Amino acid sequence: MPYKSSLFKALKGKRLTSYKSAFTQVLQTAVAEFNPDVIHANHLFLLTALVRKLFPDVPTVATCHGTELRQYNNCPHLRRFVKRYCHRLDKIIALTTDQKTDISRLYGIPTEKIVVVGGGYDETLFTRAPKPPAGTVHILYAGKFNRSKGVPWLLRSLMKIKQHDWHLHMAGGGNGSEYTQCIDLAKKLGPKVTNHGYLDHRRLSELMKKAHVQVLPSFFEGLPLVLFEGLASGCRIITTNLSGFKEILGEADSGTINLIQLPALETIDRPYQKDAAALENTLCKTILDMMDAVKKSPDVDDPQAEILASHYTWPRVFERTLSVYSDALHQER
Repeated sequence: MPYKSSLFKALKGKRLTSYKSAFTQVLQTAVAEFNPDVIHANHLFLLTALVRKLFPDVPTVATCHGTELRQYNNCPHLRRFVKRYCHRLDKIIALTTDQKTDISRLYGIPTEKIVVVGGGYDETLFTRAPKPPAGTVHILYAGKFNRSKGVPWLLRSLMKIKQHDWHLHMAGGGNGSEYTQCIDLAKKLGPKVTNHGYLDHRRLSELMKKAHVQVLPSFFEGLPLVLFEGLASGCRIITTNLSGFKEILGEADSGTINLIQLPALETIDRPYQKDAAALENTLCKTILDMMDAVKKSPDVDDPQAEILASHYTWPRVFERTLSVYSDALHQER
């Protein structure tokens, strides 16, 4: 995180009691003031479970973003409370069909309570513009600078093709030793890398309009909106073939979206060290293939990719979310 933070797995004893107490006070004040017809919570985790416990008679919908499924596995001391009350939610919004299956399995929630809606991006900001001529191929990474996003592997793969005509734009940040490792690796690539730091959506959209290729080599994700933002901006996409990605992104042409097969993972978001070189080589080959495609045609001509991106605009996602609210309001309690 780009700010001082702590881990949920360390939230125990008096700290856990204080957390619940502080949120209870704020939530009760908010519900008393607004008297909501529906409560919409985010993440199937501690705060959402607390909402369900406090307001059992208010229809409650929760969106799963994916990261809480990892927290659920990492925090056995919180599982009982989280599972008990999340199981009582009226409706749950999932990002993908695979995630729906995972939610049902982990929390024991009936699948008919879980609706696949996805996430949305601002289609007024993330739009296409003619890409620059592909003398230099502009590559974009946007996200946290850490290992679970695959950034060290991406940077090491680019070292192997340093002689080619590309420029990497990094947008994001982080802290701690993993962030430092990413920055040190980027410095080894010298002027071929620009670190833009954290960007607001407007500045990120401007950068995406100029980028030819967007790379997100993550080991764990929910459904990253940054990929839809890049796709809507006319970027070619290289990303790992994570759960649910093929379901959503697989219909686009392989010259537009290339899904890299991940090696076996030692943990939920880290590969075995023995597979590092193979992953770097795969990234190298895929990036070079995309660079060849860019040099032939800087702009993407893939109607299916445009249709795909259009399903995840804010208005389309809002329509689906509003339907979930209606179902939550009218189902038997």
